[in-house]
Amino acid sequence: MAFIPGQPVTAVVQRIEIKKLRHGDNLILGFSIGGGIDQDPGQNPFSEDKSDKGIYVTRISQGGPAHEAGLRMGDKIMQVNGWDMTMVTHDKARKRLTRKDEDVVRLLVTRKSLEQAVKQSMGGCPRP
Repeated sequence: MAFIPGQPVTAVVQRIEIKKLRHGDNLILGFSIGGGIDQDPGQNPFSEDKSDKGIYVTRISQGGPAHEAGLRMGDKIMQVNGWDMTMVTHDKARKRLTRKDEDVVRLLVTRKSLEQAVKQSMGGCPRP
């Protein structure tokens, strides 16, 4: 997915709802993130052209809430509970995900396999 700052983004997204696991005072999601506009995109293993400053899933805890909900390592998080995540700092993304007053996190994510499936299905359709 090519990203040009200031230009509209077209992406195939999937909705994922994660119910946080309560552990004492902590709410556990079961995944870690990397990226953000304040981070070096060259260090992001999921950025194809090493210029994407998006928020990516970098780790999933096996059997945790995110794993059970279908989140995958390498997913790019586009929205969290309706909030745009395409141009945020790493800290802002972390805070948005870990709010203590929200037991459920609703994500819009995109992943390469989603885009590939749509491209293949469009290639298989007859054109008028």
